[in-house]
Amino acid sequence: MHLIDVKSPADLKGLSIAELTDLAAQSRHAIVTKVSEHGGHCGPPLGAVEMIMALHYVFNSPVDKIVYDVSHQSYVHKMVTGRALAFLDHDHYDDVTGYTDPTESDHDFFNVGHTSTSISLASGLATARNLKGDSENIIAIIGDGSLSGGESFEGLDYAATLDSNMIIIVNDNDQSIAENHGGLYRGLRELRETNGESSNNIFKAIGLDYRFVAKGNDLETLINVFQDVKDIDHPIVLHIVTQKGKGYTIAEQNKEKFHWTMPFDLETGKLKAKDNGPTYVGTIANYLMEQIKVDPTVVAICAGTPGGFGFNFEWRKAAGKQYIDVGIAEEHAIAMSSGIAKNGGKPVFNVYSTFLQRTYDQLVQDLCVNNNSAVIINHQASVYGMNDVTHLGFFDIPMLTSIPNLVYLVPTNNEELLAMTEYAVHQHEHPVAIRVPVGEFISTGVADTTDYSLLNKYEVTRRGEGIALLGLGNFYHLANQVADELAKVGINATVVNPKFASGLDEELLKDLKVNHSVVFTLEDGVVEGGWGQRVASFYGPSAMRVKNYGIAKEFHDRYDAAELLQENGVSVEQIVNDSKSMLC
Repeated sequence: MHLIDVKSPADLKGLSIAELTDLAAQSRHAIVTKVSEHGGHCGPPLGAVEMIMALHYVFNSPVDKIVYDVSHQSYVHKMVTGRALAFLDHDHYDDVTGYTDPTESDHDFFNVGHTSTSISLASGLATARNLKGDSENIIAIIGDGSLSGGESFEGLDYAATLDSNMIIIVNDNDQSIAENHGGLYRGLRELRETNGESSNNIFKAIGLDYRFVAKGNDLETLINVFQDVKDIDHPIVLHIVTQKGKGYTIAEQNKEKFHWTMPFDLETGKLKAKDNGPTYVGTIANYLMEQIKVDPTVVAICAGTPGGFGFNFEWRKAAGKQYIDVGIAEEHAIAMSSGIAKNGGKPVFNVYSTFLQRTYDQLVQDLCVNNNSAVIINHQASVYGMNDVTHLGFFDIPMLTSIPNLVYLVPTNNEELLAMTEYAVHQHEHPVAIRVPVGEFISTGVADTTDYSLLNKYEVTRRGEGIALLGLGNFYHLANQVADELAKVGINATVVNPKFASGLDEELLKDLKVNHSVVFTLEDGVVEGGWGQRVASFYGPSAMRVKNYGIAKEFHDRYDAAELLQENGVSVEQIVNDSKSMLC
């Protein structure tokens, strides 16, 4: 049978093991081919091929409900539920997302892109099933790396109390994005080494039934196990050992690199894109490694994503105890950073903006109420950052600037980023977050000598009159482009680099009233609740006319950044036209 002919899981039901094995091989080839051309997750879906094929062979989706944690391993699930063309024809690669999506198929139950959520989501489905008196199977799949996230523990704890069917599959490939960290994983290792017999079993300790499956990439074994537990009347954990990257030798040998990858050459595994020179990530990583060498109190922290922040295996080894990977546990990272700072250390937590969202309570309670001087380096916080609906990072400004005591710095170039980081690491007055620039690497070649201990002092970089353009972070350059165009028609605009998103330079804002009638704020994120609206509120009782530029508060998915900004009125041409209109 050809993969393209599989329109639903029902098409698998009458196949032999040999035929299923052939479909699995076709699926692997499709995954590797698409990812090599398009980019995407590689290791996770390759390791889960047989598991997903066997699930759909045994269970009756979508009546039986399968919930994928992160859902980056769900490519084969999409293939056997009628979406194979999106993996076989490059003209259709973008027909589907890289994650489960209920708008694509009745077989997908949630938009899921963050980790550690599947058990809690599935337990909700199971609870509703019980309330309705139904009897379908509820299946949660979670990777071993995701078990370090706090929500997974909460979900396991609740699932153990369900006196009804729930099947929790722990997909154990002994690998998060990088290597796993934490005491939990010693227990998983013991279970693997003892064929599931070790007494160090967290699942049994919680009260869950447990079954160990050593051959997690063997179709016949998996089918037999799934048939055994189908319609089970109590919650059970199936601990299934799989091989990340299975079937593509280069991915098997380079698990971290091929967790997610840009397009690459199939023969060599080398990325097709060339190294484009220095990066902001490199600036932060190099600075931290230099500080680690000379200051034993500096510690670099991440939550399971070290490669994205420049800390490859060699650097992690060189940093020793001054590098901490907490696993998928950003909440813990924030609280621990507060404790390190309280006791005289200098913690620097690198995190992606989309994952920082799940730490809001720890930011408020554990860090900012206590006003401890931890440093948060916030990456991919931009309209130009990740663009999947599950990975949006542009909600950070309303989130972070609403918290007292937190200083949120927004650099526009490499020198500002370096100076802000230097200030943040060595000061002891406040928690400080830094919004790493996204996009073109910009270096002025001149050191930034700003004294950032003088909070909320904006910099006027271009003096004019009539209209002031306040360009925050990435959009400071947009403000200059607008000013250049206005100058061509005789309008001499003032341009301001605010540098601080968390406060207003009220003295400067008052001074602008003297010879300006219009203020435009430009910020790379959602307008509602953002920095620009605080500026507008300041000018509210006055005659100053204010317009805020940014994007609408919506969930955007797989968007083109330029098109999205154009739709929201954020382009040089649109802002110039607005300027002329408001100055008339």
